[in-house]
Amino acid sequence: MKKPLALLAAAPLVALLAACGANAKDDGKTSVVASFYPFAYVAEQVGGSFVDVQNLTSPGAEPHDLELKPKQVAAVQDADLVIFEKHFQAAVDQAVEQADRPKGATVDADAELTVLPAQPGAEEEDAHDHGDEEGHEEDAHDHGDEDPHTWLDPANMITMTKAISSRLASIDPDHASDYEANADALIGKLEALDTAFANGLTTCERRTIVTSHAAFQYLAKRYNLTQVPIAGLDPSNEPSPAQLGDITKLVRKEGITTIFTEELVSPAIADTIARETGATTATLDPIEGLSDETSDETYLTLMDKNLAILKKANSCQ
Repeated sequence: MKKPLALLAAAPLVALLAACGANAKDDGKTSVVASFYPFAYVAEQVGGSFVDVQNLTSPGAEPHDLELKPKQVAAVQDADLVIFEKHFQAAVDQAVEQADRPKGATVDADAELTVLPAQPGAEEEDAHDHGDEEGHEEDAHDHGDEDPHTWLDPANMITMTKAISSRLASIDPDHASDYEANADALIGKLEALDTAFANGLTTCERRTIVTSHAAFQYLAKRYNLTQVPIAGLDPSNEPSPAQLGDITKLVRKEGITTIFTEELVSPAIADTIARETGATTATLDPIEGLSDETSDETYLTLMDKNLAILKKANSCQ
């Protein structure tokens, strides 16, 4: 995850764009800016035809490393509603802070949900044993000590749906009943998804999942799984050969059959572990964003696929 970017140089452009009506609402719709896909999805489902949703993270881009263009910074200033998660995307945090938005015009998932402490990956586990090392201290500062991947627990998505519906109704009371009805429909689907995961993962031969990076803690906690991440919150970090050896031993000891890779992360290390252990690889999607391969999918369909993959990998009945 990159360090916060200085936005001062963009300020004149931001002011110019704002003055020119860069985010003008000529169509009469409520303008919503979402920091990345899961929140954009909820806003679209709840808002329906009454909202115009802009996703700050482009399809196929790694959301951890988001850098905002001046036009996007202006959109954060001007939107009727901004939805983001503090401490996940530094550039968005800084844009929201500088925008000085009115109270009630921003939904921060950190304030709506119970956020878990970050789970270290293999390379960070070693750093914890040498906590006085300068490199570890800098890395900890970059990532913070919270796990932002809240959306992989359907119960958290239900909470966010309610919060976004309430905020939209406050901003646009003329369509409050529509937002409520749309929210109820989405909540019903999320509740069904939660039930499918709970039932599908109740009886499994194995309950440990080895993942490319520490994105699945919320899912694992809700459904009584144990996540062993190769990398921590930053998927670009790589463990040492010794740390890879420890993971390889764990895979063999516990009879783990599948090493999980991701759409937006290089599978090289996961492939290496799979070759060493005779395991296979499969894609477990953290649903941080869509890609060319998943452009026709939604949060719900991707979670359904995740469930099917987990059941197969862990021999769940």
